[in-house]
Amino acid sequence: MDIQRIAAFSLGASGGNPAGVVLLQEATDEKDMARVAAEVGYSETAFAVPRDDTGKAWRVRYFSPESEVPFCGHATIALGAALGQHSGPGTFALTLNNASITVDTRKTPDGMLTTLQSPPTHSRAISLEERLDVLALFGLTEEDLDPRLAPARIHGGADHILLPLKERAALAAMTYDLDQGRAVMRRHGLVTVMLVFIEADQSFVARNAFASGGVLEDPATGAAAAAFAGYLRDAGWPHGGAFTIRQGEDMGSPSLIKVELTGTKGAPVLVSGGTRAIG
Repeated sequence: MDIQRIAAFSLGASGGNPAGVVLLQEATDEKDMARVAAEVGYSETAFAVPRDDTGKAWRVRYFSPESEVPFCGHATIALGAALGQHSGPGTFALTLNNASITVDTRKTPDGMLTTLQSPPTHSRAISLEERLDVLALFGLTEEDLDPRLAPARIHGGADHILLPLKERAALAAMTYDLDQGRAVMRRHGLVTVMLVFIEADQSFVARNAFASGGVLEDPATGAAAAAFAGYLRDAGWPHGGAFTIRQGEDMGSPSLIKVELTGTKGAPVLVSGGTRAIG
């Protein structure tokens, strides 16, 4: 397999979240995809098979080193860049396991800009068991939470739990045991737990624990950004139709995620970022 390594949501020639991208001629066995993803070692690798001869429609699956995931934002952004190089800039229709989305790629003076349209979003309050488990996982208490946003279970193609933190220092100090995190996330059917600091109404800083995929932390998480956007809309937050998330700063891989959304509850959102080739 020809494996491309592309960082998504990068800042110029640095930062971003690395993803593997494999453009296949025909479908392959999921055991082979799982093996390749484990060998690549990134949080996700996207595998894409053309659905027709146009180069504009693809069947996509995402694998982490330990499991298949239903949707991955940063790997979709990386895939968009690869498809743009393969077929030229434009909009590509992607069929996922549980949804159909698009990814658009265009060249800018600063390089390739890729925008995905997420699956539909929804959110709900977390249960008491979920709340107790995730607070204990990170050694947090109720006093650490920002009362402006309630902890929630959020969805934008995959399920996450959101914890809004009152202090930036608490976000910087995030730590947890990988095995315990894997058990908690698998017990509750989560892809990540997203910890967020509210910098301003349209500016947030985030960290995403990804123990469910065998990775301690993601430097940029597009799927969680989409889910978070849907939650802000559900909660009536003054998002103004667009906001940014900075992620990866506390792990030395600064990333920038740009999100656009309408006021229609449940509607897909747009998640954009730059990319850079690795190696």
